Amino acid sequence: MITIKEVARRAQVSSATVSRMLNDSGYVSEEARDRILKVIEETGYVPSENAKSLRTKKTKVIGVILPKLGSETTSRMVNGLDQILAEKGYQILLANTNLNASKEIEFIRLLKSRDVEGIVLSATNTSGPLMEEIQKLKIPVVVVGQDLPDTPSVAFNEMMASKDMIEYFIEKKHEKIAFIGVSESDRAVGLLRKQGYLSAMEEHGLRIEEHWIQTAVFDVESGYQAMKNIMEDSKQHPTAVFAVTDRLAIGAMNYIKQAGLRIPEDIALAGVGASELSQYVTPSLTTVDFHYHKAGQEAANMILAQINHENIPNDKMVLDYRLVKKDSV
Repeated sequence: MITIKEVARRAQVSSATVSRMLNDSGYVSEEARDRILKVIEETGYVPSENAKSLRTKKTKVIGVILPKLGSETTSRMVNGLDQILAEKGYQILLANTNLNASKEIEFIRLLKSRDVEGIVLSATNTSGPLMEEIQKLKIPVVVVGQDLPDTPSVAFNEMMASKDMIEYFIEKKHEKIAFIGVSESDRAVGLLRKQGYLSAMEEHGLRIEEHWIQTAVFDVESGYQAMKNIMEDSKQHPTAVFAVTDRLAIGAMNYIKQAGLRIPEDIALAGVGASELSQYVTPSLTTVDFHYHKAGQEAANMILAQINHENIPNDKMVLDYRLVKKDSV
C-alpha cells in the first residue's frame, strides 16, 4: 500500500510538504505541487480519511438531534439539511430523542464526545438546563424550530400562522372554535400556537368554553381522544376545531366521522404541517405549510458558516408560511 512517505520519496519532497498540499494548510511551490500530483496520479494514492481528520481536526460529521424519526416534518427538514451538507462533503449523525426532552442534553454531550464538527438541534423545549448545556459547547450549534437566546436558530412564525388560521375560520362565519394543543414546555408548538389562537379569539370578542381547549400528545390517537373530550364535556359544541399538528387533526377527524357528523358542514377542521397524508384524507385537510425543507437548508448554511468562521448575515431566521386551504373548512 502506498503511504504518504512513499509519495514524498518519489516526488523528492518531505512528508510535511505532501501533507500541506493535501490539506491545503500551507505554502507549497508549484514545482513541488506538480511532482506530488504526478506521483499521486501514477500510484493511485488515496489519503486515509481517518488520518486526515486527526491531522486537520475535521471529521466532516454534523450531529443532528431530532424529536421523532417517524415525523414527516422532521424528515423534510433533514432532507434539506443533508442536501446542503452533502454538497460540502459532510455526513450527518442522527440522534432520536423520541420526544423525551431530557435526552436532548444527553445527546448533546454524546455527540460532542464523538468529535462532530457541529450540532443541529431540532429542539422540543427551551428549558434553562438545555440552554446552559448549549452555552457550554465549544463547537458550532444551530437550533431549528425554537428561538433560543444567544444561539443561531431557524424558527417559524408559529403565533401568526395560528392566528391567521383562526382568522380564516372566522371569515367562514365560525365563532365557536375549539383548540387541540400540546404541552407548553414545547414553546413553539405548545405555547406560541396556543397564543395565536387565544389572541385571535380575544380580538374578535369570541367566547371560549373551558373544555374547548385540550392538551394532547403528538399522535393520531391523542387527537381522537381530545376531540372526544371536547364533544362530551362541553356545554356547547364548537363549529370549528384547530389542531396544532396534522396528526392531531386527523385523529379529531376520525372521531367526528364516527360521531356521525359531517366535515365541514357540522364541524370545520384544520391542522399544521402540510403532511402528505393531509391531501389524501377525506375531506382533504386545511393546514399550515411551514417550509421545513428550507429550514434544513438554512440550518446547514448557518452551521457551515460557523465552522468556516464566516459571518452569518442573519443568525435569527424566522421563516414564513402559507395556509393550505382545502375541503375541511
